[in-house]
Amino acid sequence: MSEKRRVAIVGLGVVSCAGTGLDAFWEGLTSAAPEGERRVHDFDPLAYYDNSKEARRADRSQQMAIATAMMAIEDAGELNADPDRCGVIYATGVGGLQTFEEQVLVHDRKGARRVSPFMVPMIMPNAPGAAISMRFGLQGPNETITTACAASTHALGYAARLIQMGYADVIVSGGAESVMSPVGMAGFQNMTALSSSGKSMPFDRDRDGFMMTEGSATLILEEMESARARGAQIYGEILGSGSNADAHHITAPSPGGHGAARCMQLAIEDAGLTSSEICYVNAHGTSTPLNDAAEAEALSKVFGGNGPPVTSTKGVTGHALGAAGAMEATSILISFQRSQIPPTAGFTNPDPEMPDINLVTGASQDWEPGPSMSNSFGFGGHNGCLVLAPVGT
Repeated sequence: MSEKRRVAIVGLGVVSCAGTGLDAFWEGLTSAAPEGERRVHDFDPLAYYDNSKEARRADRSQQMAIATAMMAIEDAGELNADPDRCGVIYATGVGGLQTFEEQVLVHDRKGARRVSPFMVPMIMPNAPGAAISMRFGLQGPNETITTACAASTHALGYAARLIQMGYADVIVSGGAESVMSPVGMAGFQNMTALSSSGKSMPFDRDRDGFMMTEGSATLILEEMESARARGAQIYGEILGSGSNADAHHITAPSPGGHGAARCMQLAIEDAGLTSSEICYVNAHGTSTPLNDAAEAEALSKVFGGNGPPVTSTKGVTGHALGAAGAMEATSILISFQRSQIPPTAGFTNPDPEMPDINLVTGASQDWEPGPSMSNSFGFGGHNGCLVLAPVGT
């Protein structure tokens, strides 16, 4: 088998409640957690569309995907790649829920004839990826991953494999999610997934559920030699990924974090590394009692008692479901640039019933960037892990 090609990350874009754009996003991640709901209040879709009619024909999740794709492609510079070898591997956990909910109300109050003819293409989970490919004329593989909260981590791992194996030269990848509609919020609230205290407290003794958020992050992946030849800014590279299933429960993780631990090991092996070479873990860390306990057990199994620094950026951002993995991969790549690890906002009290992990708290921690892992574990037992590294590692 020929040696797999290396995969560079050459462009980034992000819309989140922590901030829009890389500098604002980082400032948010290294600041105190916001009070109240984690909605993106300052997002203006008209800044990313030619006219208001075009914007109205896109669900909010698609609008955010287009925004971050525009940011990332501009950030990547002149790609000079064959459109047939440029693809889109995108992700969402739910799809156009807000549009669906709005159109159900239209049907109920005004009748079937008033339902929008654009409803179906607006609610399709593949709508963001399709819109990105059409906006930028990308004619390579165009696929959508919908593995709940692991979706955009799986998308990035799959996108990297397509480049590694020579099926594409450039892939636009990431995720978008916006399900903060009345029914969406009620559904998560009634299954007791959301915080009753209105706080995100990853790994804290008093954690009581996650804070829902919305947003998008897009990354531009390019074959390494191509990126170097054109003098692109390279944020880092994807060394490997892992994917497996708990096969245990529709929402709860497998006891003891067995599936999560195995997924981390798969990603480390795929990257050609050992666990001792991982320098930092951006945890899934949702602030739910079962998830954080299982992930702490998994981290302890993989890294032992003296593991690498761990943080959960969901203390600030909340949980963006299918977009979370792409946001967190983006935060790692900015960490490489800044030589700092953001703290786990919301953490105050250690949980005596969880294994001790090397959690970064209080303030950002200086570090020498090295191979890092991003974890995502989704409803349905979907596990995804990604290994990123600075170029030259």
